[in-house]
Amino acid sequence: MTDVDLNMMPVSKARRRVWHARREKAQDIAAARDLRLTVHVSMDALEADWRALEASSATSLHQGFDWCAAWAATHSSQLLLVRGSIGPKTLFILPLELVRGRLFRTARFIGSPHSNLNTGLFATDIDPLTCEQLASSLIAELSAKLSRVADIVTLDKMPFDWHGTPHPLTSLPAVRNQNSSFQLPLLANFEATLAQLNAKRRRKKFRVSQRRLDALGGYEYVIAKTPQERRQILDLFFEQKAIRFKALGLPNVFQDRETQAFFHALAAVEPTAEGQPLELNAIRLRGEQNGRIVAIAALSRKGDHVICQFGSIDENLGAEASPGELLFYHIISRYNAEGMTLFDFGIGDQAYKRSWCTVETVQRDIVLPLTLRGRLAAAAHHTAVWLKVGIKKNKKVYAFVQRLRQGRQTPGTAETDGD
Repeated sequence: MTDVDLNMMPVSKARRRVWHARREKAQDIAAARDLRLTVHVSMDALEADWRALEASSATSLHQGFDWCAAWAATHSSQLLLVRGSIGPKTLFILPLELVRGRLFRTARFIGSPHSNLNTGLFATDIDPLTCEQLASSLIAELSAKLSRVADIVTLDKMPFDWHGTPHPLTSLPAVRNQNSSFQLPLLANFEATLAQLNAKRRRKKFRVSQRRLDALGGYEYVIAKTPQERRQILDLFFEQKAIRFKALGLPNVFQDRETQAFFHALAAVEPTAEGQPLELNAIRLRGEQNGRIVAIAALSRKGDHVICQFGSIDENLGAEASPGELLFYHIISRYNAEGMTLFDFGIGDQAYKRSWCTVETVQRDIVLPLTLRGRLAAAAHHTAVWLKVGIKKNKKVYAFVQRLRQGRQTPGTAETDGD
């Protein structure tokens, strides 16, 4: 409702306006009380509403129908798709899956371990007052619907302000995630985009990388076009990343077959005008090393928003040329020319992201306990986040942890640009 100056109206008309405004607020509250939650285990029945809601620029691509369908098709976890409606209107969908741990049963966003930001799916015309009422009703409704199967609901990695739109669940209690995500706005042209950064230094690094790769016989920037090329590059990424994780003594989050099948399913989807679930980019050598790929980056696009999902480099050849940095230079330049407006390096605070990005987006975790065990799980979650944030804020402690990781590194390996 637009603002109106009541002092400029006749008294009777002003009173009617005030009365109507109060009645509208009362209707919003009453409507929020009429919120009806249903839980679905199949995506098919929700597809039409789902695709309508995901069209909003404020909705993360990680909650898109095709993204979630690919995860569901390659994983055996039980789906808990929460639909909130008032009358015939679908207000929101929370696409959750049930994960059973040793102690707790957690309902979380589908595929959350491999998402960079989560929003859920919400109608764009929800009134702010209704949002507050919906958020307060949601806790009780979720407890009533899910407490028999889940101990806790975790809505993690949520930006409370995304694309200039406050999230409808901002009034719920939340803890700041230990990691932010990092973005680079893409301006009218690549020169203007680089001007936000240290453009001179950025171009110099690009030329140095080119000269070093020229010494190996030259290179080409590759975008995988055919299904076979996508499969080959993606399989090579899994190999390169396994070597990297082993060198650092870290668990390989890409090693299980279900996760690899998920990304292969995304890569098989052809691009459209609206976006592409997974695009494979690479730096491929020429000369004596003809055909050898030394850097890979996987990207997802929704509208004019591009997210880097993951990247890797060849640890044994050309690492000193910073091929990952070179690859990002080519990728960002291309997307800038194609009219994209935001390049997102995803979640995780790393030096190479800060060197490229001018925007840091704070993300938050909403943790809703449904049972007594859920309260214990929520306390454990908050404690873990608190410890991680504390370590990262203390430069000496964080540096010590990083040195421990580096100490596990095998001789001859080098830092990648895209970890």
